[in-house]
Amino acid sequence: MGNAALRSLAALQSAKPGDFMGRTVAIDAHNWLYKYLTTTVRFTERGAYTTEDGVEVANLIGIVRGISKLLESKIQPVMVFDGIPTELKNEVIEERRRGREMREIRLEEAIKSEDQAEISRLESQTQRLTSTIHKTTRELFELLDISYVEAPAEGEGQCSYMARHDERIDCAGSDDYDTLLFGSPITLRRLTGSGDVEIMKLQETLDRNNITWEQLVDIGILSGTDFNEGLMGVGPKTALKEIIKYGDIWEVLNVRSESIEYVDRIREIFLQPAVTDKYELDISMNPDIEEARNYIVKEWGIPKEKVDRGLNRIEEFTKQTGLNRWF
Repeated sequence: MGNAALRSLAALQSAKPGDFMGRTVAIDAHNWLYKYLTTTVRFTERGAYTTEDGVEVANLIGIVRGISKLLESKIQPVMVFDGIPTELKNEVIEERRRGREMREIRLEEAIKSEDQAEISRLESQTQRLTSTIHKTTRELFELLDISYVEAPAEGEGQCSYMARHDERIDCAGSDDYDTLLFGSPITLRRLTGSGDVEIMKLQETLDRNNITWEQLVDIGILSGTDFNEGLMGVGPKTALKEIIKYGDIWEVLNVRSESIEYVDRIREIFLQPAVTDKYELDISMNPDIEEARNYIVKEWGIPKEKVDRGLNRIEEFTKQTGLNRWF
């Protein structure tokens, strides 16, 4: 999720979802999907999204709700999936795994004590994107005619690259502040919430702090990213002061007589991320609602009433807004 403390430097403004009518957004699929997966699990009875064999596919309910919300806001999504994690991220992945295991232990205790509120909360916090969830998400996207891209590495990096270089993409969509470091000109945050959307702008962030993109990346590395721990006691504001004073990360480290392993490599991850241009974007969006309904209800056993309203809204919004003209 990157360093949330970067918010203190970011240029942010609120906007209504409808303000982005007709925009095409490259969305960090894992970030987006996880929000709807955990929300669905927390507020939906387990039997509604669990097959007879015990396989959980809460993502199918969450996707229908999430896509209908995007279309209601007149946003055409292009979903971007993570590829192979950068090796420097292994420590973060391991830390998240350990955290999930601890929550699973607490969940077992809550089940024994029949604490329903705690059970619901912890079940949502122990969700992970299983191979079944990956597979069914892509299959449902295809039935709903949602374009998606397989990134070679970090999804936020691919989203940011597309927002910078693909004229068909207006901005990135992610709650991760790393899209700033990856160079996305505009990022839409809080696309999964019920309130206002946040617009995060790179150039305004740079101008406000009187720094370059490269210096912003240096600030991120000094204060900590998914690929490294920051210096002890150094947050974004302290890092900003030192970068402005000394110019770049190497001078800061030299003056402090400290080091950060793999600085050059981490810098390269953000400034020249592993991305692909080999993807196709459909020029129209024509969801097969009936096939999507059959897939969710008949093939995976989701109660029809859990997805009918969302599917009907997707069909209605697609017809009303003429999404096939947005690209």
